[in-house]
Amino acid sequence: MNRPIWHGHAITRAASLAGCTALVLALTGTGAQAHSPAHHPDPARQTLGAGDGWAAHGTGTTGGADADAEHVYTVTDWAGFKAALTAGGTAPRIIKVKGTIDAVSQGCEAFAAPGYDFDAYLEKYAPETWGLEQDLSAEPDDSPEGLRRASAARQDTAIKANIPADTTIIGVGRNAGIKGASLQIRGVDNVIVRNLTLESPVDCFPQWDPTDGSKGNWNSEYDTAVVYGSTHVWLDHNTFTDGEHPDSEAPTYFGMLYQQHDGELDIVRGANYVTASWNVFTEHDKTILIGNSDGESTAVGDRGKLKATFHHNLFSNLVERAPRVRFGQVDVYNNHFVADAGYSYSFGIGKESQLVAEHNAFTLPEGISPAKILKRWNDSPLTAAHNRVNGRSTDLIAVHNAEIPQETLRSGAGWTPALRAAVHPARAVPALVKHHAGAGRVR
Repeated sequence: MNRPIWHGHAITRAASLAGCTALVLALTGTGAQAHSPAHHPDPARQTLGAGDGWAAHGTGTTGGADADAEHVYTVTDWAGFKAALTAGGTAPRIIKVKGTIDAVSQGCEAFAAPGYDFDAYLEKYAPETWGLEQDLSAEPDDSPEGLRRASAARQDTAIKANIPADTTIIGVGRNAGIKGASLQIRGVDNVIVRNLTLESPVDCFPQWDPTDGSKGNWNSEYDTAVVYGSTHVWLDHNTFTDGEHPDSEAPTYFGMLYQQHDGELDIVRGANYVTASWNVFTEHDKTILIGNSDGESTAVGDRGKLKATFHHNLFSNLVERAPRVRFGQVDVYNNHFVADAGYSYSFGIGKESQLVAEHNAFTLPEGISPAKILKRWNDSPLTAAHNRVNGRSTDLIAVHNAEIPQETLRSGAGWTPALRAAVHPARAVPALVKHHAGAGRVR
């Protein structure tokens, strides 16, 4: 987990497709532009277009477009980025990220509490000695678990960045990004995040939970981005990736994967009015969670909220949760899902979810059935129409129910999305997404 050395604090202000080739070219030149944000020659001052998904509801999403010159910042390192988030009080701000900035450039060792020793942790809590019936919550502060908790707290403080209201964060050019950070969009309104490669944070100190499942499990913290109780959030032309630390290269301890990643994007705790457009989500396990609990205390705050739109995104080489949905009215259209052999499912149908999945394209490898695209966690109806799998029109609900009758799904989400810009035919989506989605393509 060694990483480069930190740069010094830096913050500057700145003044103000064969069969359908013809169709794709036409859409690239016209229809794709229908999804463009409200026009402004400076991408940092562009706002979400009218009607472009749930984030356009009501007041819409403008981020920091109204920032004056004193509240426009260009940052080149993590210290500068965090300083820009707190500078200038509550005024609208634009933060331009230049190059790739690293939140964990000193490596995991920099967060370890004095006395923490991973080998000692493994020795004490091995199932053959500790067992699988007693959790670690009562372990004292000077125990291996206590020292792990202290180390984790240090990392938590260091890598989380709280994004204020009325903020635009945008990468400059084609190679801007943030590594190892967790963007916390918590309890605020009106945030835009664009044109960044966001490499998932690595949890340096996962917790072993002997009571999680029949064999115990490693649990990690830190979503790449979390929208927690916030409203009007637009995430556009970003690339979410595990980058240098894919799960496929993670070791196993106690016979279980040493899980060091959580989600790429979570929308939870009464968050509302979110649009995710033209992003790439790749190389991850538990990708997107909308609503984090079935519990009634959480449900009270989530019912009637968690409204989100996903369009023109690429979901590539993921295991699951693209997305998994509880409660929210979630519109997923014109996305391309590309699976590999590790694929589990795309759409998780959770408690009181109201998912509409239309005009999407799926590319599945040989041996993976379209029946796996849907996963029923609870008996909630959904709408799934005009989707294509490996180039063929496919009724996702019908094929699921035919092959997995013990988890029958019902059709009809009970609502019709009204906040959409242009909707492209599913056969054109793979080429459109290939040429336009992801970081480095904002213009």
